[in-house]
Amino acid sequence: MDPKKHIHLIGICGTAMASLAGMLKQRGFRVSGSDAAAYPPMSDFLAQLGIPVAQPFDARNLEPRPDLVVVGNAISRGNAELEQLLDQRIPFCSLPQLLHEEFLRGKEVLVVAGTHGKTTTTSMLAWIFHTAGMQPSFLIGGIAENFGSSFHLGQGKHFILEGDEYDTAFFDKGPKFLHYFPDAAILTFVEFDHADIYKDLDAVETAFKRLVNLIPRRGRLIAFDGMAGETGESPSLESCLSKAFCPVERYGAAARSEWRIANLKLEAARTSWSVLHEGRAWADLEFPLPGEYNVWNATAAAALAAAYGISKEEIAAALKTFKSVKRRLEVTAQVNGITIIDDFAHHPTAIAGTLKALRARYAGARLWAILEPRSNTLRRRVLQGELARSLALADEVIVAAVFRSDAVPVHERLELPELAADIQRHGSHARLLADAEEIVRIVAPEMRGGDVVAILSNGGFGGIYEKLPARLRALAGEAASVNSANAAGKR
Repeated sequence: MDPKKHIHLIGICGTAMASLAGMLKQRGFRVSGSDAAAYPPMSDFLAQLGIPVAQPFDARNLEPRPDLVVVGNAISRGNAELEQLLDQRIPFCSLPQLLHEEFLRGKEVLVVAGTHGKTTTTSMLAWIFHTAGMQPSFLIGGIAENFGSSFHLGQGKHFILEGDEYDTAFFDKGPKFLHYFPDAAILTFVEFDHADIYKDLDAVETAFKRLVNLIPRRGRLIAFDGMAGETGESPSLESCLSKAFCPVERYGAAARSEWRIANLKLEAARTSWSVLHEGRAWADLEFPLPGEYNVWNATAAAALAAAYGISKEEIAAALKTFKSVKRRLEVTAQVNGITIIDDFAHHPTAIAGTLKALRARYAGARLWAILEPRSNTLRRRVLQGELARSLALADEVIVAAVFRSDAVPVHERLELPELAADIQRHGSHARLLADAEEIVRIVAPEMRGGDVVAILSNGGFGGIYEKLPARLRALAGEAASVNSANAAGKR
């Protein structure tokens, strides 16, 4: 495609769309985009790249007429720009289509897929390849802190990317990852998610089976194999692996895992573990990240990197210096001994993993979980029982109103009073508060030094990430003024 062309992205602030925009600009295209509302980190990322973002959606955003429009998968009929491009017959495509045609052809494609852990595992794998001098290209669904970016176009032959099972576009309801044609892949958990597009777990399994079935015989599949004491992974994952024609290697703490995790130590400042390969001691690994689930992610990345000839010493050195991904257990503020953490978790299993990690990292702290039910799965009651059990791992639970609840049929919608009652039955204190403003007003005065606050959302959550620290600082200032006045009065 002529690099002088103008490409416009509708829904540009999605993590993958923003990354594609950056890649296109690096290739020399003129790039613009639009979205309903931009929020960090992707809004900041696009601003740094000098890519203009029009807000809100408007047919005039397509003037002058672009040469090609990329339609994000969150965009549906009725969107003003989508209707304009259809009326005017402006050429358009999906993100995966353009990614495959423009960037993946001729590369060795390594895809990281699964219900959980994709973003962090992809970031780890890219960092390992990078520090080993392999000069990979990568595309990640978040800002990898080691790179300060969600994408990179390297000179090497490998392209490492996150494989999303969500649908491709309004005109292509198949999962994105089927456009990527992997040469090798990592498959983490397979659980029910994306309740808006998948009817049930069987439908989710079918998508992953199709991905597995695309890997050539010369390729490789690294798959999660369960925790210590388990005899094997879930029937869902086993069903997917049955479609593989390539070698399959398992990772986890189960006895049969080719890449077995042992000697796990979750400490205050670091996490360490040993890996046995086919029953023999292979490497001792460590990094600064908390959480057992991150150990699984790292072991998967290590296994695939080893398959591509990267030494265990290079892998260990890379993991030791691995930072994290924005919005994954990210400490965003510390105010008077109160630690505020931003985490993207929006599935009960991911929420449980996050809260367990924080319990281990901040032993003895009072743990708050402040949840915005925002994802298409969490807004529904389909996993409500699992959600209550996950949230009950915190001491104090605050649940905001369901995001855009009117978009979910009443009979499918998350039942908030019932959810709060379930959390309380599991032994934690739960409250329902309308929005970020009310949450900050009511709970900020209750917080004390030593508390750890996990804010759980896959969106902007009404600016709570800025509002809560600001209110805590204001309260601290007020308290200091009162103390100073009292002290003066006693003189």
